[in-house]
Amino acid sequence: MIQSRRVFIRLAAAAAAWPATRHVARAQTYPTRLVRIVVGFPPGGSVDIVARLMSQWLTERLSQPFIVENRPGAASNIGTEAVVRAQGDGHTLLLTSSANFINATLYDKLSFDFIRDIAPVATLARISNVMEVNPLVPAKTVPEFIAYAKANPGKINMASSGSGTSIHVSGELFKMMTGTAMVHVPYRGSAPMLTDLIAAQVQVTFDNLPSSIEHIRAGKLRALAVTTTTRSEALPDVPTVDSFVPGYEASAYFGIGAPKSTPPEIIATLNQAINAGLADPKLKARFAELGGLVLPSSPQEFARLFRDETEKWAKVVKFSGAKPD
Repeated sequence: MIQSRRVFIRLAAAAAAWPATRHVARAQTYPTRLVRIVVGFPPGGSVDIVARLMSQWLTERLSQPFIVENRPGAASNIGTEAVVRAQGDGHTLLLTSSANFINATLYDKLSFDFIRDIAPVATLARISNVMEVNPLVPAKTVPEFIAYAKANPGKINMASSGSGTSIHVSGELFKMMTGTAMVHVPYRGSAPMLTDLIAAQVQVTFDNLPSSIEHIRAGKLRALAVTTTTRSEALPDVPTVDSFVPGYEASAYFGIGAPKSTPPEIIATLNQAINAGLADPKLKARFAELGGLVLPSSPQEFARLFRDETEKWAKVVKFSGAKPD
C-alpha cells in the first residue's frame, strides 16, 4: 500500500512537471529552422538597415538563419498584417517601427489591433530623425528655414517615406509648432524620397538618420537639426530642433514583435539574445554610427513604449488631419 502510494506520488509529480519541461525543451530547441524578420518598407530605408543589423547578430547567436523579408505597402500595415496572421512559433517576426504606433490613429479601419495582436519582444533602438534640406534651399538654420517657409506658404514640398511614418509626423509636428504651411509629398520608402530630395524635386524632409547620414556627410544634403532633445553622436555639430522650437521632440523607435500566440519562453529566448546584441560593443558602435541609441528592454517595458508612443502621435495625427496615401 505504501509502495503504491509512493509510485502514485512520483507519477503525479512527473505529470505536473511535464508542461514546464515541455516549455523549457521548446525554448532550448528554438529556432529549429529559418526565421523571417518582416520589414514593412522597401530595402534601403532605416527600418531595413536596422533589421539587417539585428538579423546578422541573431543568426550568429542562435545558430539558425534570420533573414529580412521586405513586404512594403500601406505604411507598413501589409507587413504587419502578415505577421499578425502568421503561426506563433517564433519563426516569423516583425521589425516594428514608429509607423506602427502612428497607424493606430491614422487608419480608421485596420484588420488588426497592433497593441492587442503583436506581442512585444524587445526594443532595439531609438534613432533621431534629421531635418534636412536640399543645398539649393537658402536656409542654413532652423530659424532661417521657418522664416523662409512663412515667406513662401504652400510652396515648399515636405517629403516623407509615406503617410504615417515617423518622418511624416515629425514634419507635421514641426508645422504644428511653428505655424508653417508646407505641402506633404509622400513616397514609397526613404530611398526614392532621398533621390528626389537630392535632385531638388522636393525641398525638406525629417528623415530617420541612418538612411540620410552618408548623404549629409557627402554634402548632398544639408542637415539643419536633429529631432531628439540631445545632439546625435553621429552629427555632433548639428543642433536640435528643440533649441529653436522649445518642446519639440520626435524619435523613431525600432523593436522586434511577434504574433500574439508566440509562447512566452520563445519570447524570452529572443529577448535575451537581442539584449546581448545591444550590449555587444561592435553592434552598439554600429548603431551609434547610424545615430542610434540602443535600448535594451524587457517585453513589458517595450509594451509600455507601445502605449505611450501611440498616445503621443494620436494627438499629432488628429491635429494635422493627416490621412493615408
